[in-house]
Amino acid sequence: MKSIDGYKFAEMVQMGAHHLKQNADYVDSLNVFPVPDGDTGTNMNLSMTSGAKETEANVESHLGRTTLALSKGLLMGARGNSGVILSQLFRGFGKAVEEKDVVTASEFAEALRYGVETAYKAVMKPVEGTILTVAKDAANCAVETAATETDIIQLMGSVLTEAKASLKRTPDLLPVLKEVGVVDSGGQGLVYVYEGFFACLKGEELPERTVVQSMDELVSAEHHRNVQGFMDTADIEFGYCTEFMVRFEDDKTAQQPFDEDKFRLQLNEMGDSLLVISDEEIAKVHIHTEDPGDALSCGQQYGSLINIKIENMRQQHMDIVGDQSARKKATPVKKHPYAIVTVAMGEGIADLLRSIGASYVIEGGQTMNPSTEDIVKAIQEVGAERVLILPNNKNIILAAEQAAEVSGIEAAVVTTKSVPEGLAAILAFNPEADVTANAKSMNAAASVVKTGQVTTAVRDTSIDGVAIHKDDYMAISNGKITVATPSLETTMKSLIDDLIAADDEIVTVIYGEGVSEQDAKQMTAYIEGQFEHVEIELYNGKQPLYPYILSVE
Repeated sequence: MKSIDGYKFAEMVQMGAHHLKQNADYVDSLNVFPVPDGDTGTNMNLSMTSGAKETEANVESHLGRTTLALSKGLLMGARGNSGVILSQLFRGFGKAVEEKDVVTASEFAEALRYGVETAYKAVMKPVEGTILTVAKDAANCAVETAATETDIIQLMGSVLTEAKASLKRTPDLLPVLKEVGVVDSGGQGLVYVYEGFFACLKGEELPERTVVQSMDELVSAEHHRNVQGFMDTADIEFGYCTEFMVRFEDDKTAQQPFDEDKFRLQLNEMGDSLLVISDEEIAKVHIHTEDPGDALSCGQQYGSLINIKIENMRQQHMDIVGDQSARKKATPVKKHPYAIVTVAMGEGIADLLRSIGASYVIEGGQTMNPSTEDIVKAIQEVGAERVLILPNNKNIILAAEQAAEVSGIEAAVVTTKSVPEGLAAILAFNPEADVTANAKSMNAAASVVKTGQVTTAVRDTSIDGVAIHKDDYMAISNGKITVATPSLETTMKSLIDDLIAADDEIVTVIYGEGVSEQDAKQMTAYIEGQFEHVEIELYNGKQPLYPYILSVE
């Protein structure tokens, strides 16, 4: 094959996206930290899926215009660092071929190389041993191969071979990968995309893999897609967001064996936005329906119901945005001079951020990094002349920067990596200062805050000499795992002792799901006993996955 046009490239994109989707859970499992929100595979999958959908909707024979559609879809759908880097790789690729009807092997190779250059420029401090290295080595191989090879199929085969070899070398470049015994997760995701490209060019099928994603991730993704269709509260056809789990019981499944496909078909008649995942013990369900009881009864055929959550979406919609018909009649609101857009998980944390000055809190962070498009929409919805964006998560910073770039208004990112940093940054905001000055002073305020977190390990591993067992509670002090034990109380006390110093003045304890107010007060009593000089603030953040978040300054 001497060249490819837009149609063939679109097919490559579809197969690459599908193959990545089938293996997203495996990519997630390669995240170095054994935290429950390791989501590289999820982020790359959702990013690539967004690109593939945009490509499919705008495909034509002109390759340049087809790659432009891919770039747009990836750009707006990019989630997390891995998703943003993936979007930049193909953004550069698209720029290199934007005027071309078709590309030859050498032009394809040069486009890959230009994509790598674009991605490296997008990252402030590129780290070798990551997806960037895999992309770079593969692109360099492409350019070298194209000097003598004119067949694009053969060229892509060489690119894939080198990408796999580079992936195997990532532990030699990034010591933490070698310590944990894994390859880079982002690099693995890119290899899956390239495997899809190569299989498409050869006309071969790739093996299907059964993938069970986190229901929280799937639900959040479904809501991101679904909510944009509502222009008016009355447009919501199925009003109750219903989630539940079915714990299978032998006496019930003996009479009526569970069949996921059959179960899904039964539920599909009751509403929309249906998600069903299952294993040998449990089925998880999410559905928008008018009759939650019918869905629950359907699940109860197979076992007992647990973790039931039913929310009235019409009421939620009216509470958040008001009735659209009334809004249409209202006089246009004058833009605010300033707004702060931030990201958080947990109703209590969101309330806390709003109480000290946040204008808009995007639900996300752990388990679901908001996309570039989500952040852009928040910027537009907040209706301000100038916006400061606080990601509160290091994996959202690149997407936030990308959103600021394409938002069309004056915006800057304050590179907060945690909720404590976000709180400190907001308190340093000066409505009289310009965007640049605010970003500088808010970053300075965030930099002096110490962040501690407690979460549970999702697998056995060892990091920095700390032996970690699945389901242990881990203390994470300023991004480093310091201890892991089976006891939440022991782990939290260890974190407190490690994080608080003699010259610290204020300690903020934010407790989350699974921690009672009484338990949280016992922790503050421990702090008072060990560190009499500090002032303590206690908040119920209601955050998932992290029983405790600690801020020290």
